[in-house]
Amino acid sequence: MAGIYVHIPFCRKACHYCNFHFSTTLKLKNGLVNALLKEIDLTPGKELAPVETVYLGGGTPSLLEPSELASILDRIRSSFQILPGAEFTLEANPDDISAASAAAWRELGFNRLSIGIQSFREQDLRWMNRAHDADQAREAIEIIMAAGFADHSIDLIYGVPGLDDAAWLENLERAIALRVPHISAYGLTVEPETALEKMIRLKKKEDVDADHQARQYLMAMDRLEQAGYEHYEISNWALPGRRSRHNSSYWKGIPYFGIGPSAHAYDGNARRWNIAHNQRYIEALEKGERPVTEEQLTPVQRFNETVMIALRTMEGIDVKALRVEWGDAAIDEMMDSAGAFLQKGQLLYIDDRLILTKAGKLFADGIAASLFREG
Repeated sequence: MAGIYVHIPFCRKACHYCNFHFSTTLKLKNGLVNALLKEIDLTPGKELAPVETVYLGGGTPSLLEPSELASILDRIRSSFQILPGAEFTLEANPDDISAASAAAWRELGFNRLSIGIQSFREQDLRWMNRAHDADQAREAIEIIMAAGFADHSIDLIYGVPGLDDAAWLENLERAIALRVPHISAYGLTVEPETALEKMIRLKKKEDVDADHQARQYLMAMDRLEQAGYEHYEISNWALPGRRSRHNSSYWKGIPYFGIGPSAHAYDGNARRWNIAHNQRYIEALEKGERPVTEEQLTPVQRFNETVMIALRTMEGIDVKALRVEWGDAAIDEMMDSAGAFLQKGQLLYIDDRLILTKAGKLFADGIAASLFREG
């Protein structure tokens, strides 16, 4: 099985914290859609891999007209082996959601929406420079549920300066009350060369406080667990049976195709990524060329990546399976490195699996790096 990710690189506004590839001008939109169709045609191996998930992300895919979305989906369906019951996800911002747009997306075959709420509070949205307001954030969920999107997810951001613990808990309580089936919660990250990084450097905005962020992450773990959500990946919670199938495939190391500028692809042995430049992407496809760079993964890279993504999940690292694939020496070395974290209560070893504890999840990246092989 495989997944397909399509990157739509357009947004109404530039969120201050965002470092994804996007443009706030739509002048290249028509050319970009045509280039996407050409890239689908030129994608090697598309006839051979049955596809279980299709995900349109960005950027803001909900900016595209239904006719433009239809052309992309039609080409995907005619070019790939789409399995019955496949998950089709569209990322959407609240300001693009109306009864008419939700109905159109359902008609096109999308059966899941991922909504960039980020916060239900006006002051947070203004601080982030989001395009929607608090009323639209609240109304968006009601609209999509009325349209029949039983499967949907919302994004929330914690650790935002000015978002105190009571306000963060209020955001969580609103999502719980709406019985949102899937919640992705992310700590605010100050990425290099973003507007936020510059404003903090110039003392125009307050910097992120690591203790504030860690405390709110722990609050999310506790409250969402109480509400019946599975914390199935570091940043993702779902009601039972409502996990994101597309994102879950990433964490299981399942191959996926990447379509669009800056999109990444993975086939189990190599990573590929497209140029992160809209005009050059379009020009390359107009000449019948795929603007892609490829990296063949070494055995050590594949091992380390398996460890990193598995550790992020609630199931953890399947040590027994790794031992079969990589041999005793590599796994014994990894287990030796895990010893310190087991003693500190940051890792558990249960049924031949290494699993992060709540305390360990605060240090997930560092713990994973300590378990990596060298070379």
